[in-house]
Amino acid sequence: MPANTTAPPQPVDVKSAGGKKKGRRARLLVIVLVLALVAGVGYGAFWSVSTVRASYPQTTGSIELKGLSGDVDVKRDDYGIPQIYADTDSDLFRAQGFVQAQDRFWEMDVRRHMTSGRLSEMFGAGQVETDSFLRTLGWRKVAQEEYDTVLDEDTKKNLQAYADGVNAYLAGKDGKDLSVEYAALGLTNDYKPTEWTPVDSVAWLKAMAWDLRGNMQDEIDRSLMTSRLSDKEIKDLYPDYPYKKNKPIVDQGAIDPVTGKFDPQAEPSDSIGSQTVQGATAGVNTQLSALSDTLDEIPALLGPNGNGIGSNSWVVSGAHTTTGKPLLANDPHLAPQLPSLWYQMGLHCRQVSETCKYDTAGYTFSGMPGVIIGHNQDIAWGFTNLGADVTDLFLEKVSAEGYQYDGKTKPFDTREETIKVAGGKSRKITVRETNNGPLLSDRSNELKKVGKKAPVGNSAPDRGDGYAVALKWTALEPGHSMDAVFEINRAKDFSSFRKAAAHFEVPSQNLIYADTKGNIGYQSPGKIPVRLKGDDGTHPSPGWKSDYGWEKEPIPFDELPYEYNPKRGYIVTANQAVIDEDTYPHLLTKDWGYGVRSQRINDLIGSKIKGGEKISTDDMQQLQMDNHSAIAAELVPELLKIQISDESVRETQKLLEGWDYTQESDSAPAAYFNGVWRNILKLAFGNKLPKEMRAKGDCIYVEPVAGSGPVDDEGKLVRECGQRAPDAAQPDGGDRWYEVVESIMDDQDNDWWKVPAKGREQAIDNRDELFARAMKDARWELTAELGKDVGTWSWGRLHQLTLRNQTLGKEGPGLLQRALNRGPWDLGGGEAAVNASGWNAAGGYGVIWVPSMRMVVNVGDWDKSRWINLTGASGHAFSSHYTDQTDKWADGELLDWSYTKGGVDGSTVDTLTLKKP
Repeated sequence: MPANTTAPPQPVDVKSAGGKKKGRRARLLVIVLVLALVAGVGYGAFWSVSTVRASYPQTTGSIELKGLSGDVDVKRDDYGIPQIYADTDSDLFRAQGFVQAQDRFWEMDVRRHMTSGRLSEMFGAGQVETDSFLRTLGWRKVAQEEYDTVLDEDTKKNLQAYADGVNAYLAGKDGKDLSVEYAALGLTNDYKPTEWTPVDSVAWLKAMAWDLRGNMQDEIDRSLMTSRLSDKEIKDLYPDYPYKKNKPIVDQGAIDPVTGKFDPQAEPSDSIGSQTVQGATAGVNTQLSALSDTLDEIPALLGPNGNGIGSNSWVVSGAHTTTGKPLLANDPHLAPQLPSLWYQMGLHCRQVSETCKYDTAGYTFSGMPGVIIGHNQDIAWGFTNLGADVTDLFLEKVSAEGYQYDGKTKPFDTREETIKVAGGKSRKITVRETNNGPLLSDRSNELKKVGKKAPVGNSAPDRGDGYAVALKWTALEPGHSMDAVFEINRAKDFSSFRKAAAHFEVPSQNLIYADTKGNIGYQSPGKIPVRLKGDDGTHPSPGWKSDYGWEKEPIPFDELPYEYNPKRGYIVTANQAVIDEDTYPHLLTKDWGYGVRSQRINDLIGSKIKGGEKISTDDMQQLQMDNHSAIAAELVPELLKIQISDESVRETQKLLEGWDYTQESDSAPAAYFNGVWRNILKLAFGNKLPKEMRAKGDCIYVEPVAGSGPVDDEGKLVRECGQRAPDAAQPDGGDRWYEVVESIMDDQDNDWWKVPAKGREQAIDNRDELFARAMKDARWELTAELGKDVGTWSWGRLHQLTLRNQTLGKEGPGLLQRALNRGPWDLGGGEAAVNASGWNAAGGYGVIWVPSMRMVVNVGDWDKSRWINLTGASGHAFSSHYTDQTDKWADGELLDWSYTKGGVDGSTVDTLTLKKP
């Protein structure tokens, strides 16, 4: 198995579609699930097939739904995707809550317990530490403040209607009637679901913001590196964004000095970019590894935080399409989950009016009303992560009385939290906050030592027992993002779209746009802080001085970059820099993605347009599956020049001859090259990083530093083992590492290529010697993984996706995991490819993030749009819609996406009428 995964369970094979086979597998799955439940009891209780089937949702006929003012139709297609038709906003969102609860309530319930720090109520004492950290962050508290004091009244009405719909579904049902997971949980726990509230929905946006929070991990890593690397070496590993090579999203425009607003047509002044400034704590070694470890334990709903958290989106003007109208594509790259994070649906007012304002369809989240990504009757939109730096860590000098600020001691803001524990006693914690935010270091004995050895400036206060660590984060302030969801759903043109975007404060996203009149556009929204003293947010800052911190107001929305009908005729956002920092006065972040994906998309679209070709819906779909490896195109010509004497290694080197750098799942060259790339990174960089950044189980002998570990027999080296989760370790092989390697490619004798002799391994003195060693190491690593016969090698056998139920599918009894999980699938694509099936080179080859959905919107001719989800509509493990889209997703296929009344009627196979009592 790949080094970053444990051996997955062998689930029932549901990869093949087909009526009879699908039916047999569904029946078999029910039997397996029953057996799993029986095995889970361990003391003889019996669960019948009817128990397992009890939570099947009703999708035909009629059901009375309390609170409706009129009947609502729920029409589902062959994949169980619902389209809801109602006559009022209240009825529409009440029905949405009911239908999502039918399909996904277990997922919704777990999610709300996570966002409120209440997982221990469901799963017991093992979740207390996670709950404590989440209570300290205070997501639920902030969500409650938003609902009580900030959100628009219409938004609150919609949220309440949605909650009423969920609760109407829950009424009178036991756990086993809701999902089989509740039946399994009931074997060891008397947990009963409580009613849904509007704040449960709002809190989900905080979890989304957390996983898309920007460069917090980079801030920690730069500090950790100081134990092993010099300031220059750290700078080498965080190169500047290559603006000349990889275009930013917005390639023109500036803030108009007269109006003070961003103008896409304005000419920038010379040298107005933000400075790179390191604060007083630059280069500190604050023992932030403990904080990093704690962050690893927090459920990452969207995926490992870092360069992999991204997305692709692009929009092409009708002047360059076969349809004569814009085409818009989007595929967010997130953690693979079962069920998928996304839920497809349509929300239709039978007649759009003041009392019923919505006619929209697309992807939303279970537990949240409205549509997040999709289109309405006038416009289409997509999201990618902007990656703005909206978090800062602050070192705080604390005492029992409070924290030091400008030479005075200020009292903490404190609150007490009670954590209820299933099967155990409740726990109480005290949360302390400074003016910079909650003290994360209070949640761990190790974190109490954060900053104990930090070399700070002479002006710093006496460290005593060490500095505490506070988190300042824009999402911990009440905001309007929930308002923005509904406003975007109702937007009719670019003006109303931008007005809605102004309220989308966290997480900060790149928004692309197209409308039926042929316009295309882009807007960068978000609450992005303005830092004092020119700090660039790349290192922890001193919390005891008012010179540091943030201005009271963030960057004004009117000064954020946007585009409208650019001359080039298309817009690409794929987590690259938004705008050249030398022409823009505000600091958005210093830690962009490095633009490899975005430039590949730019190049492919631009070459078609320059060649006079029109772009079709098929072209958009095919581009989403582009597997090209940019780093292979750079490295392979050099690898082929190296003289290899070992016949076995020479055999694999020959695999690279004539390879076109595409990473198809059946490609042997792709498998070998990625093995070589992984070993180049390990030899040149990985083995030189501190243990806190390397993958668990990665043990090497290194020169000792304080606290390294046991000394070897000769007393010269110490054995250090990595401490980080494999999917978060470094070097991860993302496009930052592409830039690092490319920057030293022509320097054969660069120090990074040099490796001292250890044991039986000879010293490496230059680049080609390191490449030769990497080719040798990759040959034997892949031989162990795939066998001696290179003719049987394939990238997909290394690069596999297993879908795991996010709770009992990870930690439940083995038989239950087999019933709830699916896979593996052999995938193509890879890190920084457009088809971004991500893997972590420090941890192994397994897939850790994916295009979580794909869509191509045919603007104006909506029924010719296409979409696909990673899994399926249902969260019920025994449903035929649990993973019925996954095979097609893996093959790059898209489903027809009906939107108009006629289109939906033509694709409907089940109709449920929700009736007014």
